[in-house]
Amino acid sequence: LDFCVVSLFTFSFQHSRFNKELTMKVVAALVTILGTASAFAPAGVSTKRDVAVMSSLDSEFGVSIETGNKCPPLGARILEDAQPAALKWFQNAEIKHGRVAMVATIGFLNQKLGVHFPLYLGPTGSNAFHPESDQAWLLSSSEGTTFSDLATMAPLDAIQAVPAAGWLQIFFVAGWFECIAYERQWNQESTIPGDFGYDPLGFTKGKDMEGDQMKSLRLKEIKNGRVAMMTMAAWVSNELIPGALPVWHP
Repeated sequence: LDFCVVSLFTFSFQHSRFNKELTMKVVAALVTILGTASAFAPAGVSTKRDVAVMSSLDSEFGVSIETGNKCPPLGARILEDAQPAALKWFQNAEIKHGRVAMVATIGFLNQKLGVHFPLYLGPTGSNAFHPESDQAWLLSSSEGTTFSDLATMAPLDAIQAVPAAGWLQIFFVAGWFECIAYERQWNQESTIPGDFGYDPLGFTKGKDMEGDQMKSLRLKEIKNGRVAMMTMAAWVSNELIPGALPVWHP
């Protein structure tokens, strides 16, 4: 089509001195053809569809003032073909990752500042800022790593020092929790993302989860989780590449 357009314009202008009327007719015909073709172009349909998808996502719980009460374009693109069940999965995944990241920031900060607490009412001397013990409690007998050794390591070094048996226990507990979350969210069909039936302190006991107060608290949890995820990404990056985070950090 582009080749035909260029050829027709070239032909028209080359012969314009001889036939101006023909040139005008050619231009008029081209404008008509292009206008008709644009009416059937899929771009307009795609744009309308994208607007409709983003509008539906704007009303989902978790969208807030930080993004102008609209779903960010990248999120809308990822979720443009998502069914309600898939959207629910993404909401639960975000809350899970946010909760893990919030706990991770506390652990990372304590490890960097050297704040440690006695383990299992362990040996004397293992107080908050002095993890040295009168007797060594082995974390791994095969590798000779003690809890006191772990307490003096940098956060990423401490992770690497955890033996395979320790990681096996962590993955087992995580898998067990995932089974509980799946039962609550999918088999029992809970309509509240992040409601896994685990609330040992009773913060949500007897509360209306759809009430304004609980909605506000739930949204704050999501926001804090998002900040924690970005924080952990920045701190870990700085550990791996010193100086990568040009602001204060532990």
